[in-house]
Amino acid sequence: MPKYRKCRVKATQKTEAISLQIDLPITELLNIRHDIEEFCTYLGLKVMSAFMEHEAQQKTGPWGRQTIYRYGTQKGYVIYDGRKLPIERPRLRNERKQEVPLESYRAFQSRPRMEKVIERKLIRNCSARHYEGALQEMAESYGIKKSSVSRHFKTCTSRQLEQLLNRPVPAELVALVIDGQHFARNCVTVGMGIDRKGNKHVLGLWHGATENATVATGLLEDLQGRGLNPAHRILVVIDGSKALRKAIETVLGDRAVVQRCRVHKQRNVIEHLPKEKQGQAIWRLRTAWDKEDADQAEKELNKLVQWLKPISPTAARSLEEGLQETLTLQKLHINQTLARTFSSTNMIESCFSQVETITARVKHWRDGAMVVRWAAAALLFAERRFRRINGVEQLKALLESLETLRKEPMLKAA
Repeated sequence: MPKYRKCRVKATQKTEAISLQIDLPITELLNIRHDIEEFCTYLGLKVMSAFMEHEAQQKTGPWGRQTIYRYGTQKGYVIYDGRKLPIERPRLRNERKQEVPLESYRAFQSRPRMEKVIERKLIRNCSARHYEGALQEMAESYGIKKSSVSRHFKTCTSRQLEQLLNRPVPAELVALVIDGQHFARNCVTVGMGIDRKGNKHVLGLWHGATENATVATGLLEDLQGRGLNPAHRILVVIDGSKALRKAIETVLGDRAVVQRCRVHKQRNVIEHLPKEKQGQAIWRLRTAWDKEDADQAEKELNKLVQWLKPISPTAARSLEEGLQETLTLQKLHINQTLARTFSSTNMIESCFSQVETITARVKHWRDGAMVVRWAAAALLFAERRFRRINGVEQLKALLESLETLRKEPMLKAA
């Protein structure tokens, strides 16, 4: 049964279990159609009042055998549609004149209810300054000013950051993609994992001033501490960052099979060439990378290096650096769709584009704590929209290739 149907069934059962009599001005409201939103708010408050009244009747019990007594009413508030609305609640006291709380009133005041609404609106580019104007103008409400909204959002995003940093890493990941996202003078290095079913997961993030080896090492060690399996080899896709490569070598060692991003490599080579040579260089790069045999692809790339040397020695050196790691997928005998998926860091770059859209309205990053809170909230929001990778049906072949590599040292030792 779908989740929404289960919720509807539970709500229906709860409603039928308690018979509530609510007097509503139906005849008047039928003549004022444009006030239907106001009517819904009025109805919601009536339902909450009825629940509190029902709980008060249950706690006081039948007349003559009461141990808890009514003590009038008191003005209070409930959380409704991301705001605080005033309401009158019944007061109860026991024989010792001590206040007896109402569980229903406490539930209607639950702050996570308001924080969830605020997070949903702000993460969709509604600023704290304009939050009050984004709400429908109905009922007398408060607690929706900019400072209050900011506090609620900070609490909610802090909780999401803690959730992201503490949740376990999915077992038996096939691939890991690592890249950094910059926010003003801050950099957040993010790890994304792909499991055996082709599902993508945001694994964690690490904050620093730049995308350096210390930050990347901290991220990988944190992932290991949360369950990154040390017994299996894993395909790691990175851009041309030497810092990331050093961190992978330090933490994962020979368990990591590194694939350099071909998009970044092509960009680095082309930037050093005159415009009239760029088209030919791109064509020769792609032709070499499209070959299924790794040896043939390497020969073509070496020919390209010789062709580049008289034109731009810098471009030639850029291509030579990490050349072997651009051919990792051919060495694993992975071609076609899955090769296009893992030949670049595009999947995490796509995630970062959603993060940029969400954080575009932030004009001033106060500190690193604010950066990681917003980054975690935006990454978790983007994760909800993730789809399975292209070429998921070829993951079995990748797993078999990685397993073969894992057994090779054992065979040599024998």
